[in-house]
Amino acid sequence: MEELFQKWAGEPCLNKIQISANGSNRLYFRLVGETKTCMAAVNKDVRENEAFFFFAKELQKRGVKVPEVYCVSDDRTTYLQQDLGNITLFTYLSSRKTNGVDITDDMLTLYKKAIDNLIFMQKTCSDIDFGKAYPRPKFDRQALMWDMNYFKYYFLKLFHVQFDEQLLEKDFQCFIDFLLDDDCSYFMYRDFQSRNIMLYDDDMYFIDFQGARMGAAQYDLASLLYSSKSDVPDDIREQLLDYYIDKRFEESASDETKARFRNKFYGYVLARIMQAMGAYGYRGIIEKKEYFIKSIPYAVRNLRNIIKDKPLPIDIPHLCSVWNEIAGMKEYADKEEGLTVSVFSFSYRKGIPFDKSGNGGGFVFDCRALPNPGLFDEYKSLNGRDKEVVDFFEKHNETERFIGYVKGLMSEAVTSYIDRGYTRLMVNFGCTGGRHRSVYCAEQIARYISENFDCNVTLHHLEQGKF
Repeated sequence: MEELFQKWAGEPCLNKIQISANGSNRLYFRLVGETKTCMAAVNKDVRENEAFFFFAKELQKRGVKVPEVYCVSDDRTTYLQQDLGNITLFTYLSSRKTNGVDITDDMLTLYKKAIDNLIFMQKTCSDIDFGKAYPRPKFDRQALMWDMNYFKYYFLKLFHVQFDEQLLEKDFQCFIDFLLDDDCSYFMYRDFQSRNIMLYDDDMYFIDFQGARMGAAQYDLASLLYSSKSDVPDDIREQLLDYYIDKRFEESASDETKARFRNKFYGYVLARIMQAMGAYGYRGIIEKKEYFIKSIPYAVRNLRNIIKDKPLPIDIPHLCSVWNEIAGMKEYADKEEGLTVSVFSFSYRKGIPFDKSGNGGGFVFDCRALPNPGLFDEYKSLNGRDKEVVDFFEKHNETERFIGYVKGLMSEAVTSYIDRGYTRLMVNFGCTGGRHRSVYCAEQIARYISENFDCNVTLHHLEQGKF
């Protein structure tokens, strides 16, 4: 990397500073010499890099402001590009909010400018050779199914949302039919959102377009207006949607054409939210990046508002039931209603549950020291909620003592959390298989907290599908 800088700049690199890349697997560095500076990117996916180089050239040729690519390594895994500073549309507006500034006018002006640029791209870049796109030239059925499955496996399954595989697959296909029944021949940036819009030199520059391809015009607008943590107020979203439609369509366009665009737009909003939720599950739970967990409440709120106010004109009952279950998650209610205590039973074979609230976890109690009814044939097919197993535990004094100790700890913790205005507490009970001891203890403590404290209690048996 330093050698590449020397080759480009004609001077040595004096300082190398790594830059956070959020959800990207690429590594970014700011390289500083005596007179020159640049951004360096390192990415082992050469095909993705080649797509970036190609689109950078094509977009720049058409007048779109993107970072200039200065130099590329021989193995095509490292490249130097123009340093556009640190201020994105997202960070600029976030800093204004943090400082208590009313950003309504700023937000409208900047988002309108972004929309103007988007319309320009869609009008001037649709003749690009999308055969160079990666991983696919079109945002077609295959690409949409990848996003649907991302949502299914990395959000629904990881967050224990119940669904029927066959019914969900049927509704996915119907939903995709609806989305693709439109003009899908536009330049689609794919990740056109406020973190990828740089405010530099009194203008807007655009980054991270390596996923560009041919697709529907609605998708990028949905990405911009419904990017989760950007948290654009709904009334401003509606104003900006109207602005896009007025600017994009000629005066001769019929009301039916505009209404059709608007109708498809909310379908693509839902598709984008689902894709984002899959990313939050994968990055947050699998890769344990807390930043993505903290984006989930915003995505859930966006989903809740869309399915309530903007129903789609298609019959997808099972997918709608899945959306409704997500929208009803108590962890992500619109208004905080005091403390929510989430109680889990789990199997140590699967590992301690991850705290999806982003608060880093809570109590973990090991129930494996308690008498194990699973060792006896008459209890093996039962679980910790069955009367026979409950009777088994109540005959053992050590179980009573264990529950007593936990109740004492919970009394102190819950009282303190309520007094201090905290809103999340996680309590986990684990045993070998997650069927008997952990389930019994979780049931007992959830009932104790619910009956003795003014708070919400949610109970989750992570092995419930196994019994």
